[in-house]
Amino acid sequence: MKLYNSLTKKVEEFVPNVEGKVGMYTCGPTVYHYAHIGNLRSYIMEDVLEKELRFEGYDVKRVMNITDVGHLSSDADTGEDKMLAGAKREHKSVMEIAKFYTDAFFSDCAKLNIKTPDVVEPATNCIDEFINMIKVLLEKGYAYKAGENIYFDTSKLDNYYVFGNQNEDELMVGVRDDVSEDENKKNKNDFVLWFTKSKFEDQALKWDSPWGVGYPGWHIECSCISMKHLGEYMDIHCGGIDNMFPHHTNEIAQTESFTGHKWCNYWFHVHHLNDERGKMSKSKGGFLTVSKLCEDGYDPIVYRMFCLQSHYRKPLVFKEEILNQVADTYKKLKKRIAALSTEGDIDEAVLKEWHDKFASEVGNDVNTSMGITLVYDVLKSDLSDAAKRAVIEDFDRVLSLDLLKEEKDDEVDDELTTFVEAKIAERAEAKKNKDFAKADAIRDELLTKGIAIKDTREGVVWERV
Repeated sequence: MKLYNSLTKKVEEFVPNVEGKVGMYTCGPTVYHYAHIGNLRSYIMEDVLEKELRFEGYDVKRVMNITDVGHLSSDADTGEDKMLAGAKREHKSVMEIAKFYTDAFFSDCAKLNIKTPDVVEPATNCIDEFINMIKVLLEKGYAYKAGENIYFDTSKLDNYYVFGNQNEDELMVGVRDDVSEDENKKNKNDFVLWFTKSKFEDQALKWDSPWGVGYPGWHIECSCISMKHLGEYMDIHCGGIDNMFPHHTNEIAQTESFTGHKWCNYWFHVHHLNDERGKMSKSKGGFLTVSKLCEDGYDPIVYRMFCLQSHYRKPLVFKEEILNQVADTYKKLKKRIAALSTEGDIDEAVLKEWHDKFASEVGNDVNTSMGITLVYDVLKSDLSDAAKRAVIEDFDRVLSLDLLKEEKDDEVDDELTTFVEAKIAERAEAKKNKDFAKADAIRDELLTKGIAIKDTREGVVWERV
């Protein structure tokens, strides 16, 4: 297994801390809105990485956080917590928002055949761990109190920019979106470990701490959640390329200051999905979701294949015409595989030969396009049909493209029809009363049950997806 390590900027042979075992951490979603398909590209590629490691015989423990508190629009005394913004937008409590969009995220993941991590931990479960880490950082002199907040002091580090030097335009104060400078900081790059009540009086979620009632900064949650479940030594940390700075940079700063030793050996970063406007982002509005793809008639697995045809370290441009081409290719590939009979001998030695070839090719820095090429190579080979099916089934443990899955029966029972038509009528009444939030919620409820609805001139039509 070889991986490109963002920390060393080299493709390296993967050697875990403990032979045969892999501790893997994935930055999870901030559950204030739906994940867009750009977010989900990262989770697809991380899913392939995990499955490839398992394919090669590793015992993998994968951990993911859920950011349900503490991710701000600004790290200064301006801006608004994204969770709170979502709650205001939809007239719900923060925890209602968190549950709804957490469920929606994992529903999208299921549609894309993304395996749920072994451990999923909401940030709100780990307040005691956050407070303990901050206490230790203060005792060691890596943190300070200013303006009633607690900050990490980056000047204490010999090398803060572990992923490389940043230019002035990239010196953001600790968040993903628009930011403003915090005058309480000693240094421009210092970041908040704990916000107190004096800064955000309207914050919905607050906890007692030695420094006042408040809540944690965004960066500390990943450090604490990963150490809680994987210990002080981790093999692979995953995330989108936009997390490299400042989020992952800050994670390394605070974690290694806390432990006193190197924390994570390999950093796996997936590049952006772009559209005609550039990087796909919720802040731009009109972002594409899995639900929207379903409404437009696409099988979500087509989007997975779209992602797998490109390397994770290259920006990927989303265009509908390309997705249509992939949909056509996928349909033809499934048809070829479905036409294979179950007749013929299966030579275990030959199966192992193909297994090892796949492991070698895809295991070379998660080369998913080569994995798809190998599927076609199998189809063109002189193997028996039964052997071809067996090899492709083996490959699909990693690709997860449902290559041997039979097409769904389109027959619809009366009970389902009655249920869907009742929901459509309820949605129509909500729209009539201008309760568009309820109408959208009904549409989303149906999607979670595998039903897509579409408004047409002739009325509302629906289909199973």
